[in-house]
Amino acid sequence: MTTTDPLPALVGFATALREAGVPANPQRVQAYLNAVEQVDLADINHLYWAGRVTLCADPDDLPRYDDAFAQWFAAEPPGPKPVTVAKEKKARMAAMSGEPAGDGQAEDQADELRVAATDTELLRQRDLAELTAAERRHLRELLAVLKPVPPVKRSLRRRPARKGTLDPDRTLRGMLAQGEIVKLARRAKATRPRRVVLLLDVSGSMSPYADSLLRFAHVVVRSAPASTEVFTLGTRLTRVSRQLRQRDPERAMLGAGQAVPDFAGGTRLGETLRIFLDRWGQRGIARRAVVVVFSDGWERGDPSLLGEQLARMRRLAHAVLWVNPHAGRAGYAPVQSGIAAALPHLDHLLAGHSLATLERLLVEIRDA
Repeated sequence: MTTTDPLPALVGFATALREAGVPANPQRVQAYLNAVEQVDLADINHLYWAGRVTLCADPDDLPRYDDAFAQWFAAEPPGPKPVTVAKEKKARMAAMSGEPAGDGQAEDQADELRVAATDTELLRQRDLAELTAAERRHLRELLAVLKPVPPVKRSLRRRPARKGTLDPDRTLRGMLAQGEIVKLARRAKATRPRRVVLLLDVSGSMSPYADSLLRFAHVVVRSAPASTEVFTLGTRLTRVSRQLRQRDPERAMLGAGQAVPDFAGGTRLGETLRIFLDRWGQRGIARRAVVVVFSDGWERGDPSLLGEQLARMRRLAHAVLWVNPHAGRAGYAPVQSGIAAALPHLDHLLAGHSLATLERLLVEIRDA
């Protein structure tokens, strides 16, 4: 590697792999970066094997990986070695750990990398409320590499395009400049980000998920700070968008924690949603936006009020999604008073108990 910081090149290689058809998802990329930290970057063999055992998920990926590796690093990938030099190959693999080579150490190193990738995949499926402290630290790293794509909407403005309706003004200017019609100019409607509003229940029943969901909200806000709003719901409504726009996630969590006075308290979903719609939603924040409510649906107030407010929200918003951490569990039925009142007014009721379900939520938001 010739650059001082190898990270952009490594991430670029992962992007090239995805374009080549290798499913190098964010979790595999994180495992790859962790593996690369343990090897000698000056040794192309180390770099090759660190990527091969973490980024490839299927034997069919190997030829595509080899082609992409050769093009990106301008180096021939190490091919299979004859049996007579098997010990030499193991020695090179062992050097990835920085320890003296042993006969079985290459296999041990590969197994460790596979185990790390497997652990990451298992963590993606684990319930967020059941994670250990170490797993929560790993989860923060995985959340940090998520790349949310905001939903878009058509703008009234038009932009130059290869296909679309005829643009007579640009065509005429081109004709005047060239003396004849060389090419017909065309235009199409431009797109702009659609607003996303996240409403997070921080009551006592949701407290096991509150930290992870706030960190998820921070990632979404950082991806589109101008078009994302976040509020917490409890016994009162609190806007935390400004706090979550900070780049550093720990500072953002600290700021949000200081701003929210009713963590792990009660919840009056209907009343807080009414306040949100009266003070913010009706003024434009919820209008034609994708609104996502994170709550288990336990309502201390009148469930009929919650249903009325969600009906109001549905008339304003482009889409209303409800994310319930319990919805992903076997045998779950939406019988809680809040969920039962909300269900007729929702576009989708989604699970939100694990990193994998939050990743699927990002797709739902993007495609809404």
